[in-house]
Amino acid sequence: PILGAIAALLMWGIAALAPGLSFALAGQSVLAAALAAVGVAIDLTAITAFARAHTTITPLNPQNARHLVVSGIYGLTRNPMYLGLVVLLCGWAVWLGNPLNVGVLAGFVAYLVRFQIRPEEAILTEVFGEPYRAYMRRVRRWI
Repeated sequence: PILGAIAALLMWGIAALAPGLSFALAGQSVLAAALAAVGVAIDLTAITAFARAHTTITPLNPQNARHLVVSGIYGLTRNPMYLGLVVLLCGWAVWLGNPLNVGVLAGFVAYLVRFQIRPEEAILTEVFGEPYRAYMRRVRRWI
């Protein structure tokens, strides 16, 4: 979430510094709100699943995970919390209407994969072993 907030601020700054590149579309605010709502819904669904399983939701300590959650939204994507955050940021990008923010989104996703998701996967493989490897084979990282 902290990195998401930083990305959102960066996107806002880019839009403010390059207003000449901004665009406006019919229904832009509706699309932005819809994307934001979907992103929040994905995040809440994922957090609720972790809470029901009584396992940690913090990405800083994946080694503290007590249960492997593989059903519900986790049967569709291995990283719904990150996916929800990216969809929320897509809504923010649409709201701001600056095409340069696509680069921020791409950089955010690349950073997440390299510095957050891959290390989490390595730790969860150590914690849960073959059941987690089987889950990784069955369910895609994003969608």
